[in-house]
Amino acid sequence: MDDLAKQILEALEDYSEEVEEIVEDEIENVANEAVSELKANSPKRKRNGGKYARSWRKTKVKDGYSVHNTKAGLTHLLEKGHAKRNGGRTKAMPHIAPVEQKVIQDLEENIKRRVQK
Repeated sequence: MDDLAKQILEALEDYSEEVEEIVEDEIENVANEAVSELKANSPKRKRNGGKYARSWRKTKVKDGYSVHNTKAGLTHLLEKGHAKRNGGRTKAMPHIAPVEQKVIQDLEENIKRRVQK
């Protein structure tokens, strides 16, 4: 009986490690995808050659990856719009939220697909 319990425990530990590797791999893949899509879909000014769009990066953090823009102050202003100096508001240019929703959905689907194999 003890031998059977040990075998089951070892099988569960192996499965847990495999799933953990799959999740880590898919998180990195989705972070790369998010950076690529944000670079492609971010607003670009002709005057500065699209510096904001080119400034998307991913950074390794404790639980995975952080996708961020090095021009941090602009992300919220461009995504939500902002007040103009002489009154009125600028037009919001949502480009982060659609990518976020897409990569969340892709992450779930990719993990499910790979775990079920």
